[in-house]
Amino acid sequence: MGTVRILESTTKNPISLMGERAGVCWGSDITDPKKNFKRGLGCVTEGHGRVMEYVNVEMVLDGYSARVIREWYTHIGGAPTRLQASTRYIRYDDFEYVTPHTVERNEEAKALYEGMMRKIAETCGYLENVLGIPREDAAMLLPLGMGTKIVDKRNLRNLVDMSRQRMCTRAFWEYRELFRDISRALAAYSEEWAYVVEHFFAPKCEITGFCPEKKSCGRRPKKEED
Repeated sequence: MGTVRILESTTKNPISLMGERAGVCWGSDITDPKKNFKRGLGCVTEGHGRVMEYVNVEMVLDGYSARVIREWYTHIGGAPTRLQASTRYIRYDDFEYVTPHTVERNEEAKALYEGMMRKIAETCGYLENVLGIPREDAAMLLPLGMGTKIVDKRNLRNLVDMSRQRMCTRAFWEYRELFRDISRALAAYSEEWAYVVEHFFAPKCEITGFCPEKKSCGRRPKKEED
């Protein structure tokens, strides 16, 4: 699967930063790191989510399918932004791609799948290098299973909200894996991030205590009808 690289511009101590920003507006002492941490933790625990928008997260997502990245783009909130690998300028005569687990487990399906990907890559190369077709036009052959790379920027509030939906068992399998990889990368970035990931990233059923989905996985009981 893909890789997540957390960029150095990402806030190192998100809880302390939130406490410091809130302390300015409360007229509190913001010179004490312990008080900042306690204040920031209180803000998030008590549901004052706006302070989470001050926590910057910048990362490189590499090797995930174009399909899941297009789903990633739909989760807009808190002015996130991103750049994605270009299909106009990057060579795709030997592109990386993502193979679903169901295909991996079936030898015949895997052979057909990989054969088709090779054929697409060979055709892209032939169209461009032999027939003189512009790269941006030859790239129209590419499937959504091709691997891609983006530089992403968003904030903590957006990620917490994203976790409610994308950590759900019914979310698209690659998105669940992508969010798991992001969680692991952030948890390794600092102790405060490890705390945030453990305590505040969770599917919506863990927050509400019930499952609002029509087709539940059974992790939590369905909400009782009124």
